[in-house]
Amino acid sequence: MGEALARPDVLGLFDLTGRVAVVTGGSRGIGFAIARGFAAVGAKVVVASRKSEACEQAAVALEEGGAEALAVPTHIGDLEQVRRLVARTVERFGALDIVVNNAANALAQPVGSITPEALEKSHATNLRGPLFLVQEALPSLRASGHGVVVNVISAGVFMHSGGLSLYASAKSGLLALTRSMAAELAPDRIRVNALAPGTVDTDMVRATDPAAQERMATVSLLRRMATPEEMIGPALFLASDASSYVTGQVLVADGGLTFR
Repeated sequence: MGEALARPDVLGLFDLTGRVAVVTGGSRGIGFAIARGFAAVGAKVVVASRKSEACEQAAVALEEGGAEALAVPTHIGDLEQVRRLVARTVERFGALDIVVNNAANALAQPVGSITPEALEKSHATNLRGPLFLVQEALPSLRASGHGVVVNVISAGVFMHSGGLSLYASAKSGLLALTRSMAAELAPDRIRVNALAPGTVDTDMVRATDPAAQERMATVSLLRRMATPEEMIGPALFLASDASSYVTGQVLVADGGLTFR
């Protein structure tokens, strides 16, 4: 029989002290919750989202809680801004250990009316941006020794997702990229996993009509929406040493909406 593990040893698996995390879409909703969760366990957090004021407010809130934080307004669909995000992160903190690709575009058009412009806009944020952010971060992730990528997708990739073809196709592509990147980057000791939330009480969900919100809230086994804070635990697991032997996987946090 081995010796019993001490509580600090177990809790230490979730400690991110000294690690630098970039969280896209980090000024509100799931992204801000993850940013706060990471900051609470010691991470230095870079908040990236399109709106400058929202970024600054989020970073100030993290700093008021005792964290080191940096706001870098970034449209993830603009590759020059993606490059600037990584450059400013490394310039400020000297490292980049964790990338959380959470920024999303919920643009919806029905099949038969989808325009090339809409497809490009959706996939630029939901698929192309995350890929190129990881590529820009690769030198730092390789140097980290515990580099991690967490791609936030959606439980909708495992359903028909009627009416959300643009979003679902991009998020499905990001799931495929997660598995491919995990295989290619494993020799560099970089782990890549996906987090697939179900219905979460965010601005994106609140923008839909009340009847749709009710359907989304009650279709899962738990028959409610998640709070953004309920995504902290799954994201922290994937980003920390608690999941040191987990890569190329998808963690579904959907209240029992789907079964994998």
